[in-house]
Order: sequence, then C-alpha cells, then structure tokens
Amino acid sequence: MECSCKQQHSDLSKLEPVLAQYAAVKGSLITILQQAQEIYGYLPMDVIYHVAERTGSTPAKVLGVATFYTQFRFQPMGKYLILLCDGTACHVNGSERIAAAISEYLGIQNGETSADGLFSLSIVACLGCCSLSPVMMINEDTYGSLTPEKALAILKEIREKEGTNA
Repeated sequence: MECSCKQQHSDLSKLEPVLAQYAAVKGSLITILQQAQEIYGYLPMDVIYHVAERTGSTPAKVLGVATFYTQFRFQPMGKYLILLCDGTACHVNGSERIAAAISEYLGIQNGETSADGLFSLSIVACLGCCSLSPVMMINEDTYGSLTPEKALAILKEIREKEGTNA
C-alpha cells in the first residue's frame, strides 16, 4: 500500500537537470533539495520521493535531511512573506502582541501560510532595524514603530489591494 502523502502531481521534469548533475554526486542531497525548493517554491512530498528514488536514498533519509534544516519548507509560501522581528529591541517594544494579533487575524502561526495563500508568517531573530522597533518586513517593504493595530491595518490594506477582504 502506497502512502497517500506521495499523491501530489508536481512536474518532476523540471527537476531533471538538477538530478542529472547531482544525483550521483556523494554529499549533494542538500544542494538538490535547495534547487528543488527554488524550482517549486517548497518541497512537495512527491518531489521528496522522486529525489530519494533518483539518489538511491530512502524517503525517510531525504525527509530527515529536509526537516533538519529550517531553510526547507513543506508547503507553498504566500504571495506576501511577513518577517516579524522578535529581536531584543522589538521584543521589549511589543513584538509578541503584534505576533498574536497577526496570528489571530490571519488564522496562522509562525511558519504557516494563510488559507487564501496570500500571507506566510515567519518570526525572525533580527531584521537589523532596531531603531524602528517593533518592525516587520513584508516582501521588500519595511514597516516600523508598529502596534498591533498598525500591523493589522497594513495587512488589511494589502488584502483590499488584492481584492480579498477577509
């Protein structure tokens, strides 16, 4: 009986150039996974199984490597990646309250993507913008001196722009 988690249907041909170059190279699993994530935006389970098959590894080994490193994702990222700083200055100035407000509004926790696929939340150690604390980045834009209300107003504005007033 085959695992139903393998039943995604990614276009595996996109990965062939990477596998042709690295599948037989000892110690190249991380490189293969990085390039697979670059291609698909995350690591779908059928890609994990395909990499295992082509590299002569077990799916458990490939998944074990992928889950060990925080750089790898197993679900698609939202169109807007929210990086919320929780460094010392941001933490002292209320980043936990902002995180709670964002989580409640979007219905997601750190590392998750909203049901509409619009937002992904990542709480990070430092954004290097301490003078703007508390601060978040959404894609390339930086927002500082945040309150929970200001953060939600920014997210609501993006949703309105996208036409998904939730």
